[in-house]
Amino acid sequence: MKKVLATALALGLAVVAATPALAEGNKIGYTCMDGTNPFFVALEGAIREVVEANGDELISLDPQNSNETQISQIEDMISQGITALFVNPVDKDGIIAALDEVKAADIPMFGFDTEVADMSYLVTYAGSDNYNAGKVCGEDLVAKCPDGGPIIVLDSPTMQSVVDRTNGFLDAIEGKGFEVVAQIDCMGNQEQGNLNGTDALTAHPEAVAIFGGNDPTALGAYAAAEAAGSDCLIYGVDGSPDIKALIADGKVTGTGAQSPINIGKTIAELYYKWLDGEEVEDRYPIETFMINSDNIEEYNNGGWQ
Repeated sequence: MKKVLATALALGLAVVAATPALAEGNKIGYTCMDGTNPFFVALEGAIREVVEANGDELISLDPQNSNETQISQIEDMISQGITALFVNPVDKDGIIAALDEVKAADIPMFGFDTEVADMSYLVTYAGSDNYNAGKVCGEDLVAKCPDGGPIIVLDSPTMQSVVDRTNGFLDAIEGKGFEVVAQIDCMGNQEQGNLNGTDALTAHPEAVAIFGGNDPTALGAYAAAEAAGSDCLIYGVDGSPDIKALIADGKVTGTGAQSPINIGKTIAELYYKWLDGEEVEDRYPIETFMINSDNIEEYNNGGWQ
């Protein structure tokens, strides 16, 4: 889908000038799955910087990983008169009911980081190459454990970004002698990564590696492995400052790095390009890459890359 605004342009500038979203000081909505996740803190800050530089206001609400809360908060933002919505779903399928209401209100939607089940709702989307972020972790594991072995996967099936990362990871290790002895939904958070990592290691102390679908999950898995006295390799996805510090200390193996700052800046700038009548593509992939002991000195700067 390409957004060309051909009709508006054909009708002339009077139509564009009459569009409510062109007025200064508009309210623009923002929702992400977990506003306390450092990744989304950085991403929201990047969006906010662009929005406020354009004289608009960003209304940011945190559903705390609850699909029901996210739907309710989106309804609230509609009632507040938002003119656009930046959206990252808690549940790619569950959010569709709310997107129907946004669409009915004629509010354009711009997706980031995690896809919704039906991408036709969105004007455009910017997000990491999540499949590659998992794939580079799997490739690193194969290089470090050429003989294979039992592994634990801590994923989150309702989060499309994590599903894509897990698929990339599993595809990279396929046929390399690895066996997934436990695959558990950790809802993308550190507490569940710790709890489920502990349970999985108790049942499978021989595990050679744990893959977490994001860095908070991997941080929980690291704590679980440390408490269990396990020397299994730990992988995450994000490239967060916390995980990079642990990689530098030799305590975590690696992370499939992404840039929340680039994602946030990209999707916000795409909104304003679209608003000005410029053509935008349906999606914009943001580069992902491996951070491990080989290159940690380049990236361990206390912030996001």
